[in-house]
Amino acid sequence: MPSRTRTEDFRALHHRPDPADPLVIPNVWDAVSARVFADAGHRVLATSSAAVAAVLGHPDGGATPADEMFDALARIVRAVDVPVTADIEDGYGLPPAEIVERLLAVGAVGCNLEDTDHASGKLKDAHEHAGWLAEVTAAAGGRLVLNARVDTFLYGASDAEEAIVRGRLYTEAGADVVYPILAPAELLPELSKAVPAPLNALHRPDGPSAAELGRLGAARVTFGGGLHQRAKASLTEIARTLPA
Repeated sequence: MPSRTRTEDFRALHHRPDPADPLVIPNVWDAVSARVFADAGHRVLATSSAAVAAVLGHPDGGATPADEMFDALARIVRAVDVPVTADIEDGYGLPPAEIVERLLAVGAVGCNLEDTDHASGKLKDAHEHAGWLAEVTAAAGGRLVLNARVDTFLYGASDAEEAIVRGRLYTEAGADVVYPILAPAELLPELSKAVPAPLNALHRPDGPSAAELGRLGAARVTFGGGLHQRAKASLTEIARTLPA
């Protein structure tokens, strides 16, 4: 179980004195990748549910059994001395108290929870999801940093309006960070001004740098499954050099 001090330190890292220096958190998928990024000097790691699912042989999008995901998370946390926050999709149907209990049991300092309902393939009702997040934060009692993912841009939103509504609701419910995944970079200033919580932005290889995302309003930058995809591409190139 992580210490409350370690969790508070992680929470404080989201409040950056220099906008061009956001908190950069690599997304890892197993003990080896976690050690690589920790050894490179990264102070915090996150898991990628898509990457972990791929390693475990499952498709992304809620298909990984909860026990397998938490077992994988436990191995990652055990492998490094730095804090690890967990991407656990929409919670795998677990009740809020159990989500918190299992995260703390493996030693995670935080989690991502998204507002997609994987059973229906649609966005959850914003008010109902905010109520559920409030139960998670109440059960956590400050022992976890909650990153509330907003999926409106995954479903074709072209402006910030709905993401702002959801971000405000989730912040009121106790979320420490709001993550409007795939938000266009040009909307980050509007989002950061309107949502009263630090913003997590997704870094993409063809998009702005981490420093640029910070200047646009992101307090935290993560990579989703992108680092795993790059590692897979490198491994593919190695495989092609070997005789078949």
